[in-house]
Amino acid sequence: MSSRAAIRYAKAVLDQANHTNISEVVFGDMKSIQATLEGSKELRVVLQSPVVKAEDKKEALLKMFVTNSDVTKGLIQILTSNKRINLLGGVAQAYVDLYNNSKGVKVATVITAVAITPQIQETVLGKVKQMTGSDNITIDNTIDESIIGGFILRVGDLQYNASIANQLGSLKREFSKSL
Repeated sequence: MSSRAAIRYAKAVLDQANHTNISEVVFGDMKSIQATLEGSKELRVVLQSPVVKAEDKKEALLKMFVTNSDVTKGLIQILTSNKRINLLGGVAQAYVDLYNNSKGVKVATVITAVAITPQIQETVLGKVKQMTGSDNITIDNTIDESIIGGFILRVGDLQYNASIANQLGSLKREFSKSL
């Protein structure tokens, strides 16, 4: 969930990207930023740290994302100069959401304990298309080992929880009611 400030920055970036006809390129940049931040706890800590100078954060990010578009590099510079670089992940998430909404793409989030195979992904995609009546859907697989097994499927406001952790929680509640 992105903050209101992150959403405002993302809207501005999307407007600028649309104006220069590179919204799809910036979409790729934002997905790259998301993946990098999700994969590096150290980077997230550095961006949140008040001890690390803003200029050092900016230089590191610009070196990491040297191949990204000028719009994305401009975002990093603006966030740094406004002392809001800690919002970068939220801005990237908000941009991806706004871009998908503008293209009419629905995102189905599948949370599993392990990565899903391409065959299972195709099956889930077919079921989600059937549920929503939309053909323009992408699957986002998130791994959360705490669910033990099974899956949690989220599409918009809908959620289906078939995780083992949820089933164990239900059993626990039933037993505590019986006692």
